[in-house]
Amino acid sequence: MTYFTVAGLQLILAGNNNLDLIRREISSLKKRAPAVQMVMLGELSLFGANPEHAVVRGGDVEQALCAIARENKIWFVPGSFYQRDGDRIYNMAPVINPEGEIISRYRKIFPFCPYEAGITPGDEFVCFDVPGVGRFGVLICYDMWFPETTRTLVSAGAAFILHPTMTNSIDRDAELAIARANAAVNQCYFMDINVAGDYGVGKSIVCGPGGEVIHQAGSGREIILIDVDIDHVRTVRERGWHGTGQVLKSFRDNKVPFPVYRNGGNRADYLKSLGRLKKPDIRE
Repeated sequence: MTYFTVAGLQLILAGNNNLDLIRREISSLKKRAPAVQMVMLGELSLFGANPEHAVVRGGDVEQALCAIARENKIWFVPGSFYQRDGDRIYNMAPVINPEGEIISRYRKIFPFCPYEAGITPGDEFVCFDVPGVGRFGVLICYDMWFPETTRTLVSAGAAFILHPTMTNSIDRDAELAIARANAAVNQCYFMDINVAGDYGVGKSIVCGPGGEVIHQAGSGREIILIDVDIDHVRTVRERGWHGTGQVLKSFRDNKVPFPVYRNGGNRADYLKSLGRLKKPDIRE
């Protein structure tokens, strides 16, 4: 077995600078649970959902996050934050190794349009390897509503999907179902960490490779610790979950050319008929 201890921090956060709070939480966590090897936070945990708080690449904020990872000897995915690149702003999640080095930056491919206005979509998927453990993939919030995103990461070998989110709306229950479905149909761990308080309803969830619920949080502050067994993912993919469907093998071996994925996969005539992406208006 290849065990790896991951912590998801569902925190009650303010809409401005939460860096000191996050530093204290992680320091306290490592004192109580020194076996923790990776920590993930919810989406936009550092500065909230205001793009005016966008930071620059390589600046003081990233350096502070790298210091947290280095001081606590953890792999660190600090949720996400808005980052400015020229005249564009991205919703970005860095991946930081225990030496305090940013090894990757994932830019949210599906901003929550039309509400996450002014945010440029990313166009690159991110997987990274933890030596001796396995491959992890990163998505952010609304990304998981599109099954192609998780399938792309899994097809690149990801066994564990890290998914920070910030959801405070009625569709959180739907997201719990989507998280389980993503885990089951891709035979992977899926860790979905929401924020709590004024900016999120909590209810973070961790699912195993059969879609089973390993843990579902309540609505307040909660520290979620799980021991991940990547060998279990390999077994499920080879034999099926408790001997049931070998989903990824069936997908690999099927020869059907799915029509929706021709010419980019999003240009079907019916989809074009749905009209412009905009906020609903009561007058319509």
